[in-house]
Amino acid sequence: MPFFFSKGFATMEPVSIDNLSILYQSEDFIVVNKHWDVRIDSKMWYEKLTLQSQLKYRFPELADPGTYYGFRFCHQLDFSTSGALCVALNREAAGSVYKCFKNRTVTKAYLALVRGHIQEAKKMICFAIGKNTTEGLTHMMCIEGTDGCESPKPCRSELIVLEYGLYSGEPATKVLLQPLTGRTHQLRVHCSAIGHPIVGDFTYSFKKDSAPYRMMLHAYYLCIPTSKELIEVSAPDPFVPSFDSSWVPQHLIHRLDELIQELKDKGIWAGEEEKQEDPSAVLSCEVTPEMKTQEIEEQQTHCKQWLSEWAPE
Repeated sequence: MPFFFSKGFATMEPVSIDNLSILYQSEDFIVVNKHWDVRIDSKMWYEKLTLQSQLKYRFPELADPGTYYGFRFCHQLDFSTSGALCVALNREAAGSVYKCFKNRTVTKAYLALVRGHIQEAKKMICFAIGKNTTEGLTHMMCIEGTDGCESPKPCRSELIVLEYGLYSGEPATKVLLQPLTGRTHQLRVHCSAIGHPIVGDFTYSFKKDSAPYRMMLHAYYLCIPTSKELIEVSAPDPFVPSFDSSWVPQHLIHRLDELIQELKDKGIWAGEEEKQEDPSAVLSCEVTPEMKTQEIEEQQTHCKQWLSEWAPE
């Protein structure tokens, strides 16, 4: 019988070994509300505080010595990103998640505060993304056409405006983001590419946006319809004035709860082009057979990399 935890922290005290927030737990899975600026795991001897170490501290009896990291992380979140992250507790459960990623039936939706006021209420972002090979920037990704952009791959994200407001007195927009492909740093690169970088994104503001206490990107909603159970959680919204007084919303465009309910009601799974509801979005970002093939192949490669250690034969 799964347990749901409705009060995962939204505003978080400084990260420590014992302040891990659990959103969902069953015999097969745990979903945590990952703190920002914490790595999932690390091979560096000096980096002792990670999500891996938090899990081992909280659930020592669940750590599996047969895996490299002790726990089977089902997907990835950037070091600077907070929110819902699923952990499988056994090999069979991990395999069922692998199938969901492989079949593209996982829904992920993120919240972000971005710089400036975005004019379009809804926007499909379609810049291809590749590795930046420019000296000093090799830790970054970049969009096709950028100097030093290596092997850019088709990439699509959907952006919906939630609210207009101010962050520390400067124009900002609260948005809901859906990654319809799975590239490294995809949402961060896409927001920067349209001229609205994520508030506090030090890397993709080219070291200019250093004042905020964190990068304002949060994995809010996660749905994984495994063969064992339906995993569906929301990690509390940290971008509200009661948690961050620097954010002052001024004009509501879309209600978050209504948008998430639409995802549930319509069964729009990330990456399934045939279920796109907005014809204009499809027209503005045409999907060719070649793009679709590349996308599926890369998605499967990512799945195998993440899950090869413990997915069934």
